[in-house]
Amino acid sequence: MPKFAAFAMLFAMANSGLPGTSGFVGEFWVILSSYQANIWVAFFAATTLILGAAYTLWMYKRVFFGDAVKESVKSLTDINRREWLILAVLALFTLLFGLWPQPIVEVVQPSVEHLLRCGIETKLATMTNGVCH
Repeated sequence: MPKFAAFAMLFAMANSGLPGTSGFVGEFWVILSSYQANIWVAFFAATTLILGAAYTLWMYKRVFFGDAVKESVKSLTDINRREWLILAVLALFTLLFGLWPQPIVEVVQPSVEHLLRCGIETKLATMTNGVCH
């Protein structure tokens, strides 16, 4: 199943935060923010990123290059045109948002700002009995 395996590798690497994929943007912001807070937190965040990528590669190797044990798995065929088209669209968005994350950032920014404001107000509320709206 070479076509399916290629798509699975792309999505696995995006999940691991490979640069140029949608997962990298979030991983980068987490490590950058944690570095600004505390260098040791950033170190542990980066370490877990590396361990997660290593585990993903190990899993991929076992799933796609290991021996098929069940007969039902041995009889599987590669993806058809419809499945290829769906996965290709998902792959396109995975790469697009990895290279150009601004559209998603613009959509989520108001919600994030509201969460941050409520978090700050909640901390202040413990001292002044205020409520975030």
